[in-house]
Amino acid sequence: MTVVIGLTGSIGMGKTTASKMLHRLGLPICDSDSLVHKMLAKGGAAVPFVSDVFDNVISGGAIDREALGKQVFGNAEALKQLEQIMHPLVRAAQKKFIKTCFGRRLFSVVLDVPLLFEVETDKYCDLTLVVSAPKFIQEQRVLARPGMTQERFEATLRRQMPDFEKRKRADIIVQTGLNKRQTSDQLTKIVGWLRH
Repeated sequence: MTVVIGLTGSIGMGKTTASKMLHRLGLPICDSDSLVHKMLAKGGAAVPFVSDVFDNVISGGAIDREALGKQVFGNAEALKQLEQIMHPLVRAAQKKFIKTCFGRRLFSVVLDVPLLFEVETDKYCDLTLVVSAPKFIQEQRVLARPGMTQERFEATLRRQMPDFEKRKRADIIVQTGLNKRQTSDQLTKIVGWLRH
């Protein structure tokens, strides 16, 4: 039986690092952010739908993410419209990924979803894994990113379920606040447990 793991964590908590570590440990990853990038790229499934709803967002056959971002940033109604387009497409791709992995009889697969609980993707998971770190570390990490501002950081946090709520809902919490070695050790133990 293939165990579907839902991996999530708030911005700056180390989800991308954890995802790469799980991949190195042999688990196939379905990365929601990558799916969205592909769907908005030239020939992507979302391009016609997004360009129907939002004006002047096409550039070279692809969705200009910056132009789209300007229309949805701080605009709850526009963001909701975009999510209504993207979420069903992402969900269909995730289901296809899981089905393929089931067919290959893999012991476990990972759905890497920033808004796992918010969009209720956890319903399709056997196990949820939340990465978490102290707030001051989260802030340091995020504000060190190129182009990141305090305003953007806070806007992203408002869209996400609070870290304490995610931890309450999680089956497993992975602490990422100390160092990568400690995170890797925790994930190695989890994968070892799943294999047996």
